Amino acid sequence: MKIEHLAIWVDDLELMKSFYLKYFDTTSGGKYTNEKNQYTAYFIYFGEDKTRLELMHKPNIAPVVGQRGFAKGIAHFTISVGGKEKVHTLTERLRKDGYTLYSEPRTTGDGYYESVVLDPEGNYLEISA
Repeated sequence: MKIEHLAIWVDDLELMKSFYLKYFDTTSGGKYTNEKNQYTAYFIYFGEDKTRLELMHKPNIAPVVGQRGFAKGIAHFTISVGGKEKVHTLTERLRKDGYTLYSEPRTTGDGYYESVVLDPEGNYLEISA
């Protein structure tokens, strides 16, 4: 078994797609559009036969109340980049490009080496070794 994909509602579909393509070793499927339901989406692929991230947009989805990651539902997701040095390199690149770092690279209490950054829409994204 494996998690096939995760999905998140987004306000700016193109911005979010660009973020995940630019900073992670990903590709995107074509844009899916359902005009009747005013729904659009992209699947972001994390390698062949790996988990996908579905970015979804629909104009009538209610905004998050309060700080993302601190309400019921998905708190965060983690992308493993393949080593401590890669965590540092990507963290510094994101910092330089103006993204909010929620947590500096460190070994967590449960043994993960990670940093935490907020994606362009404020979702908590752990970057792990």
